[in-house]
Order: sequence, then structure tokens, then C-alpha cells
Amino acid sequence: MKDIVTVGEILIDLTYSGRENSIPLYTANPGGAPANVAVAAARLGADSAFIGKVGDDYYGGFLRQTLTDNKVDVSGMLTDSSAPTTLAVVSVSESGERSFSFYRRNCADTLLRDDEISTDLLGGTHFLHFGSVSLTDNPARSATLYAAKKAKELGATVTYDPNYRANLWNSEAEAVEQMKSVLDFVDILKISDEELPLLTGTDDPEKGTRQLFEQYGISLILLTLGPDGAFYRRGEETGKAEGFSVKVADTNGAGDTFFGAFLSRMASLEAYRPEQLSKEQLFECVRTANLAASLTTSRHGAIPAMPDLKELEEKLAEVK
Repeated sequence: MKDIVTVGEILIDLTYSGRENSIPLYTANPGGAPANVAVAAARLGADSAFIGKVGDDYYGGFLRQTLTDNKVDVSGMLTDSSAPTTLAVVSVSESGERSFSFYRRNCADTLLRDDEISTDLLGGTHFLHFGSVSLTDNPARSATLYAAKKAKELGATVTYDPNYRANLWNSEAEAVEQMKSVLDFVDILKISDEELPLLTGTDDPEKGTRQLFEQYGISLILLTLGPDGAFYRRGEETGKAEGFSVKVADTNGAGDTFFGAFLSRMASLEAYRPEQLSKEQLFECVRTANLAASLTTSRHGAIPAMPDLKELEEKLAEVK
């Protein structure tokens, strides 16, 4: 039985890394939020698997090997010989502002079909996780919805991260409509302070999470607040775990590390539904996830920067 199966996009982040003779240099980093979550959880001891699609090219092979090296089950990861692996280019202006360009039209991750998804994986996991990026295009949208609904039908706890990327949608209105469309069957929602106003119209953690709970009946809502930690709501119960102060090198992958760490902590407690956590355990899961995320931000890259279980436990011992 897997602890967590994630489904969705896996891609290459071509990240600006400086200049040489006035020529911009880019580093190819593994990326894609669901893949990041699977790796973050696996590094912290969870048994995780990834479902998705890459191209039959160098980058596709590199991504498959990256997951394998991090002990993520890739039996549900497919290769498409007719489509390339998706690329996301992260550029930096002279003023230091970052911009994102996605090379994703008709790329492999958008072409995943529901008939390609293993029901054995869906029926053999405690958690099924997905995000909104795979909802931008069909057939990946229908495949993602099939996976989430089927896994829930087979007994899994469904987790979701809206993970808003504006330039992947035709409009903000379309994005909000699609991001909201899945909330009725989500058990655990991880949302950022940037996405909360999009889905609720308010940036107030108390009001926004209450609205989501009352409208959709989501069992547990985790609201990440960047360096300020995370706010959480389980029904009428709310709380906040403060963040950890670090010298930030790169925030890429912090939210995925947070959620991978949170789910791996739940799995280590053999608590696979929010109501199975005591009040103290819930707080500690959020606090531990904050610490894991802070460690990732202290280093460059997403997957390369994620902590392993030994490092996280050593840091936890230091801060207790």
C-alpha cells in the first residue's frame, strides 16, 4: 500500500543562473508540483508514486531517473514518443524580477489519458494528490479528474493544491472556475496566501478558510503564509504554526516541500484522514512541514534542495 500517489505534470525548469560573455545561462532543474510533492514525501520516508507523462527525449529520461533516484515509484509514469517533455523557462530581468514562459502546447504532460492510468495505483494508496496545472488542457484534465475521483471511490484521501500559474490559462476567470470545480471532492486543501483571494475574494485567513469549509465541506485546509508559517482549519478548529527564520536562497518548491512533508508526517503516524490526528499531532505536522519548507528555501533549486529525513529530524531536535 502506497502512502501517497501524485498525478499531473512533470517538467524541466530552465532557470536563469547568470551570464557568461553577455550570454544568459540556464540550469535544467526537475520540476512540476505533483512530482515535487512525491519526491519531498519520499525523501522524508513516505512510500510514494507518480503518475504522469514525459517525452521520449533526454529530458524525459532525466526526469524519470530523478524520481527513481529519489525512491519514487515510476511504474505509472509513461513516455510519449510523439510529444516532447514540457519546458518552463524562468528568466530574470535587470531589476531582478522573475518571469515565466511555458513551452507546453501539445507537450507530453498535457496528453495523459484516463485509460492510461493504473487503477492498481489508485486503489493502493492512502493519499491521492493533484494540482490545477494539469487541469489547463485536455486530455490531461479529464485524466486527472478520473484519477482523483476513482481514488476517492476506492478509499483514498484526496488532496489538492490550486497552484495558480496565470500564463497557463486563457483568463483569470477560467482559471478560477476550473480551480473551484474540483473542491467538492477534496479532503485536504493546501492553498497559498496568493491563491486564497482568487478562490474566496478575501485575504483574511479566518474568513477565507471558513468560506471554503462551509461551501465545500473540505475536512482540512492548510494555508501557507510564506515566511510567516501556515494557518490551518479543521472544521471549527483553527490554528497557526509560525515559520522558521532562514536566509532565503530560492523559494522554488517550498510549497511542494511543505505539503510533501505534511503528508509524510501523517503517514508516519498512520493517520490517513484529518480527523485521525489529535489536536497536538495536527499542530506538529504543520510545524514540521514549515521547517521542511524553510530548509528548501535556504538552498537553490526545488528537488535538489529538499531535506531528507535525517536532516529534518536533526533540525527538529535543535528547535524543540
